[in-house]
Amino acid sequence: MGPRVDSTALAERLTRVIGPRASIARGVLDQHGQSESYYRALPPDIVVFPETTAEVAEIVRLCAAAAMPIVPFGAGTSLEGNASAVAGGVCIDFARMNKVLTVHDSDMNVVVQPGITRKQLNAELRGTGLFFPIDPGADASIGGMTSTRASGTMAVRYGTMKDNVMALEVVLADGRVIRTSRRARKSAAGYDLTRLFVGAEGTLGIITEITLRLHPLPQAISAAVCSFDTLHNAVDTAIGIIQAAIPVARVELLDDVMMRGINAYAKLGYREAPTLFFEFHGSESAVAEQAELAQAIAAEHGGRGFEWAKAPEDRSRLWHARDNTLYAGLGLRPSARAVITDVCVPISRLAECLTDTRNDADAHGFTAPIVGHVGDGNFHMLILVDPQKPEEIDGAKALQARMVARAIAMDGTCTGEHGIGMGKIGYLTDELGDAVDVMRSIKTALDPHGLMNPGKIFAGAQP
Repeated sequence: MGPRVDSTALAERLTRVIGPRASIARGVLDQHGQSESYYRALPPDIVVFPETTAEVAEIVRLCAAAAMPIVPFGAGTSLEGNASAVAGGVCIDFARMNKVLTVHDSDMNVVVQPGITRKQLNAELRGTGLFFPIDPGADASIGGMTSTRASGTMAVRYGTMKDNVMALEVVLADGRVIRTSRRARKSAAGYDLTRLFVGAEGTLGIITEITLRLHPLPQAISAAVCSFDTLHNAVDTAIGIIQAAIPVARVELLDDVMMRGINAYAKLGYREAPTLFFEFHGSESAVAEQAELAQAIAAEHGGRGFEWAKAPEDRSRLWHARDNTLYAGLGLRPSARAVITDVCVPISRLAECLTDTRNDADAHGFTAPIVGHVGDGNFHMLILVDPQKPEEIDGAKALQARMVARAIAMDGTCTGEHGIGMGKIGYLTDELGDAVDVMRSIKTALDPHGLMNPGKIFAGAQP
């Protein structure tokens, strides 16, 4: 491969393929260099808006010939700089590839383009009796959720993206288009390429079509809120519910700091103490039984004031508050930015990990609300910092490093949801050791010139 072609020349070539849907406008570039994270903006040199897989394949071939890096872009909600253009290059924005291609309602699956968001998808599914349950909070794109192996509030009942992605269409680094699987509900045919690309963060290929597993809409849904005197009691309640095989759909923990934030943000009046948000799905009788059993377990651990939200508008208000914990947390310190991080540990170690992390943040003077998907051992911390004070950012990074080390020492992971991106590269080897070399070998085999989303997952992984 020859030397990199300058961006102006490549933009002209791309314009011949997709017309005005190739942009070098400064405002467009800057928009695509940002995300919800605190990392500095890293804009691409060109942004393109393809409409078909064939266009994506031609864009990739032109970029490969020009030795130009390629960065896929969904809704821009990533938290570890996953879509930052570390080495510049071409950003492929999938906003125009946002369609439902086919609903197979009898098979309970759907084929979509990567730019559709989870809320758009469920709106399209109205009337089918089916829904897509993965809810990471933000209205993320399905392509981005696939690329980061997202999960969220309902993973305890319905699994994560790796459990719900059945097949993919992928454009490889040389422009070839492959399908990783068919629509059969199981297969023993060769390597599981679907799972390889789920969570690869665009470093192995560009996802252009996704087949998703759907689930029947529950007959009845009920939600509840219950507060506790300590984090430990709240976590023990969640673990007790899981161990009792109660098929709770969601069990979310918000600590006292986060409850203070959402009370102010959403004008709620909940007790500002560690609190569990529950949701139960099933038939009317099953939901009632699940809720009764969960309430009894909560009472055993000192749970207070089990408050029900059965009406759709009440449930919507409750989960809207939960989904906006980022903005609620930021409201605790106006003008601050959030160093947002997550870890996941075996549920038997969750209370210890959460409590130690809470105490660590408090001891170092940080306003740092915590929210957790405690049913599967995953929790997030928003460490609020003044972006104009480097010492605060350094302190937040040190707090994050201790949090990750604590999780790994408990046989956990440095990220349960957000992915490695460019923010957690240093922790991956700590967690997996020589397995990272195996990942590098796969990366080299599929992307020998290092053009696919460089600077992510591996240190120095850029052209």
